[in-house]
Amino acid sequence: MNPTQPTQPQFLTPEESRAVDAALLSSHEKFLTRLTISSARVLQQIVKDTQIPLEELTAEQIISWFEKDSKVRREQGTDAAFLKW
Repeated sequence: MNPTQPTQPQFLTPEESRAVDAALLSSHEKFLTRLTISSARVLQQIVKDTQIPLEELTAEQIISWFEKDSKVRREQGTDAAFLKW
């Protein structure tokens, strides 16, 4: 990793990925497990950015956060946004 570049958010660590692969789950269940772990990471960022406790987040606030992140990506480029897709 280049020390001058910011750290990319990692939604599933290699260790977590290996643990999911090793789990006695169907392919569909493994996908949902990976999605859930990744979603938890995004929710942690939303909580950090909005200063709203997770228990109090509404669907509208989550949508608003995604809209703001999307706007950042469009206006400032992918590297400025939290989500890199």
